[in-house]
Amino acid sequence: MGRVSETDRSRPRRRRRPLRLALGLAVLLAVAGYFAVQRSSTGGGAPYCKVTATGAGDASPGTVQTYEMTPEQAANAATIAAVGISKGLPDRAVTIALATAMQESALRNLDHGDRDSLGLFQQRPSQGWGTPQQIMDPVYSAGIFYDRLAEIKGYTRLPLTVAAQKVQLSGFPQAYAKHEPDATVLTAAFGESGTPATLTCTGPAPQPGDPERVRAELARAFGKEALGGAHGGAAAGRTKPGTVPEAEVSLRLRKDGGPGEARRGRAMAHWAVARSDELGIARVSYGTSRWTAGDEGGAWRPRSAGGTDPYDPAQDEVRIFVARRG
Repeated sequence: MGRVSETDRSRPRRRRRPLRLALGLAVLLAVAGYFAVQRSSTGGGAPYCKVTATGAGDASPGTVQTYEMTPEQAANAATIAAVGISKGLPDRAVTIALATAMQESALRNLDHGDRDSLGLFQQRPSQGWGTPQQIMDPVYSAGIFYDRLAEIKGYTRLPLTVAAQKVQLSGFPQAYAKHEPDATVLTAAFGESGTPATLTCTGPAPQPGDPERVRAELARAFGKEALGGAHGGAAAGRTKPGTVPEAEVSLRLRKDGGPGEARRGRAMAHWAVARSDELGIARVSYGTSRWTAGDEGGAWRPRSAGGTDPYDPAQDEVRIFVARRG
């Protein structure tokens, strides 16, 4: 009988591997469950934002679609959409711009890129897109993208990747197409199509903000006309001094503005949520719902029964509440 090798003697021990694998899987599932709970709980986990739409684009009615992103990405997406709205452009233009920025920068304002490419759209100063400082400004970079897109005859009827390529002149002209479904979902949160959609953000309550900065950023993104009906809630009698701890910026909408004004109101409300962490926005109320930072999993909630809560939405108005210093 031949000598039994040490390898052969050790083989029976391998039967323990399924047990170790099972234990390891259990640990992983427990960790994943912990973070899932943290993510969905009040203010827990790393902040993130999500757009939820129903039947957006070519999806069948009733199909729920979602797109998740970081607060930075949400803020940039909201800015891109706001600039398109301020220029009076249709949803198709916003979708093309968002898909392009998804491909070029993953919705991040990059200070580097191929050769001298910069920013959300990876625009190049050497190719006439502007100075590096201008390109690194999301409002400017989105604006010049839209300006060049609008010069393309019939761009709304072109395949998205063709329209984007005519603006970008990319070395990978087909790369934009894969982002169209997600860009369509994002657009639904800001668009005029009437597709049910919400943008929510989770995370802790924000640091104190400055109402004047909120007004200034709104004007930069949506145009100065966005502040035509702006007022402080207390000054207008909406919330009396001391009623709520936050400063209020309220934006009145034109009652006879039709779908376009409703689009602008929804876009401004979602813009405020997307930029809440950066601007210190604690609450937003619009339509029949309200959103609170660091509370209720970041979801929009219906107005209070009887409409007696000082944070309740008001008709034809976007109400933004900015955290104050203690």
